[in-house]
Amino acid sequence: MLASRLLGIAGWSGAGKTTLIEALLPLLIASGLRVSTVKHAHHGFDLDRPGKDSFRHRAAGAHEVMLLGDRRFALMHEFGDAAPGLAALLARMDPVDLVLIEGFRDYPIPQLEVHRPSLGLTPLWRDHSQVAAVASDAPLPDCPLPVLDLNAPEQVAGWIKAREGLLF
Repeated sequence: MLASRLLGIAGWSGAGKTTLIEALLPLLIASGLRVSTVKHAHHGFDLDRPGKDSFRHRAAGAHEVMLLGDRRFALMHEFGDAAPGLAALLARMDPVDLVLIEGFRDYPIPQLEVHRPSLGLTPLWRDHSQVAAVASDAPLPDCPLPVLDLNAPEQVAGWIKAREGLLF
């Protein structure tokens, strides 16, 4: 991938990372940005269904299987025990203005933490130096970083565009 800006959306499970990304995407796109996402699944997943031709291709040992429809394609790549690193995966994507990356909180890129104090979990910003700001649904008086209103995606999108130099 060429020259895309990367921003991690980090936080504990249930904090609202996906919900925030879902709210941010239309705002960022409406401002003229091309945005892609990467989501890490901590559990196995399958886009395929038993009995379908593509499933049968994979079951027979195909290294990669591409599904192509009228409006999208999906590439399934079997990698065995050694998952490729994020950099290798990003290199396979088309260049865009911004890639939002969910689920790689230890990856060395700037991170926006999604934090809900009501969950009672330790904020990541205390131990993760790559956290650049926190989107929270409550004040965080001891946080030295910018604290954005989790319930105001327009504010979060504005911070992202300003931080990443994506203001047009």
